[in-house]
Amino acid sequence: MDLSSPAPRRAIRELPDELISQIAAGEVVERPASVVRELVDNALDAGATQIQVKLMAGGVRAIVVEDDGLGIPSEELPLALRRHATSKIRSLEELEAVGTMGFRGEALAAIASVSEMAIASRSEGAAHAHRIDARSGELAPAARARGTSVEVRELFFSTPARRKFLKTDATELAHCVEAVRRHALARPDVGFAVWHEGKLVEQWRAGTAEQRVADVLGQEFVAESREVAGGAGPLRIHGRAGLPEASRSRADMQYVYVNGRFVRDKLINHGVRSAYEDVLHGHRQPCYLLFLEIDPSLVDVNVHPTKIEVRFRDGRELHQRVRYAVQDALAVSRAAEAVTANSIQAAQQAAADAPGFRPSPGNPPAWFGAAKTASEAPAPAYMPSWRSNTQVSLGLAEAQALYAPETPLPTAPAASAPSALPSHDWPLGRAVAQIQGVYILAENAQGLIIVDMHAAHERVVYERLKASLGAAAIESQPLLIPVTFAATAQEIATAEAQAEGLLRLGLDVAPLSSKVLAVRARPAALAGGDVVELTRGVLAELAQFDASQAIERAQHEILATMACHGAVRANRQLTLDEMNALLRDMERTERADQCNHGRPTWRQLTMRELDALFLRGR
Repeated sequence: MDLSSPAPRRAIRELPDELISQIAAGEVVERPASVVRELVDNALDAGATQIQVKLMAGGVRAIVVEDDGLGIPSEELPLALRRHATSKIRSLEELEAVGTMGFRGEALAAIASVSEMAIASRSEGAAHAHRIDARSGELAPAARARGTSVEVRELFFSTPARRKFLKTDATELAHCVEAVRRHALARPDVGFAVWHEGKLVEQWRAGTAEQRVADVLGQEFVAESREVAGGAGPLRIHGRAGLPEASRSRADMQYVYVNGRFVRDKLINHGVRSAYEDVLHGHRQPCYLLFLEIDPSLVDVNVHPTKIEVRFRDGRELHQRVRYAVQDALAVSRAAEAVTANSIQAAQQAAADAPGFRPSPGNPPAWFGAAKTASEAPAPAYMPSWRSNTQVSLGLAEAQALYAPETPLPTAPAASAPSALPSHDWPLGRAVAQIQGVYILAENAQGLIIVDMHAAHERVVYERLKASLGAAAIESQPLLIPVTFAATAQEIATAEAQAEGLLRLGLDVAPLSSKVLAVRARPAALAGGDVVELTRGVLAELAQFDASQAIERAQHEILATMACHGAVRANRQLTLDEMNALLRDMERTERADQCNHGRPTWRQLTMRELDALFLRGR
């Protein structure tokens, strides 16, 4: 084909309706799972309480979706197959505040253009159902209870090229099941069943939201995740965030819903990822299930024909809300949770042992309404010198001095244990030995605790430095010879606009010309780092996200490096008092289960696991 010669001019003509529908189908119907998604959307909008999806050959040969919803009157069935015909919206005002799953009015027409489709439906009060054939338009009586059945057969028979791009039946079936699973998570009040070749593949009965999460994602996810609750004003966030140790190599356990609609949104995903940045190791992917309820007028769902993408009126504010909601859920370590539980248990026992104790609804005990997080629990009597409240106002230099590698760890006598929490109830136990100058062995009520002392101390130091820094600037080191690099127009504009924020990070960046930036100072703690890479990364964050948030994240990265250098090193011999002091501080430190790089700081070996190692009881 000769591309050099221009093609002969062709007259402008109006496309036939069938070709228009097939073009639209290319956007809406990518594979059988797309059909399942659209039909289940319609069933939910119709008020269904039970939905059945029946498939043949992974949905390529046949897809049948049956529901017990309101049904479609017989006189409206022909209209339902026309493009841009819908009962969901009537005006622009309704489009801007749409509250239904579907609203575009093109799914049925698009599906009918690339398959053999028929609809059977019976509305409330109708004597019987009616069935319409999408290709011939023939309307005939049919038998079924109230609700609607949509049959889609031989998908892409009229566009064989599209059919060649489909995967194996097993792969297409997996995508169809995943499409139903996404709906099932959002609607626990609706029962779902998926059949394939006459066999039941998945079934989720209507029930509570908690039970539906356990049924769909498994009890393991529930056990290895924490409840998320947050938001303010027109936004409410709830769901579950998986613990860092439950992360996966793929992002296949990440579900985000906006007003009940499953969406993929880079802004929300980045907010969640930001919450995990201090606790997730390497390129591991977190698991989470988040529901965002927001005023429909503040979100635009009319972005993509598949309705899987949305836009928010105030994206940055939403990003921050999501980030802090997940961050708060992950902040309390397992050890801190145990401290709170044990403290409440001890308080309950003390109150029960007190004379005249008679709990009643009118006279609740002292522990009634006790705090749920370690930060809200009463401070134990034990408080090592390096965690005293007077240190909160210390500057960064003083905080660094406290945690210098050569500084001995503080010690605490065993007698200073809190009276409300006996030594045998300490979650991380009592230190008994040190192995190779790397690990601390401790005994608790469940068995043996093994602590990576460098990783654990690194987390304690890092959280301490974050609290000490406050609004102060990170110490910078002037460069004898400024480092220059070629910059884009956006990088130069960001450097000029955010000069003050960059100085807070210890970076003195200024334009040298219209295409070159010069770095005249860098953070003193990162003397050996790549200052150009650091500057580019910070400028990219500042350009894309809220300035204060980007500066905070960059500060934390620098403080993490400082904490790593300041934490106790391997091969350093600690006394038992020093080990116990570190264990107690871990119990009071947020995110103490992981170090700054996401590696675990401690592990528990129960007595049963220890017995199994030595075949005891066999």
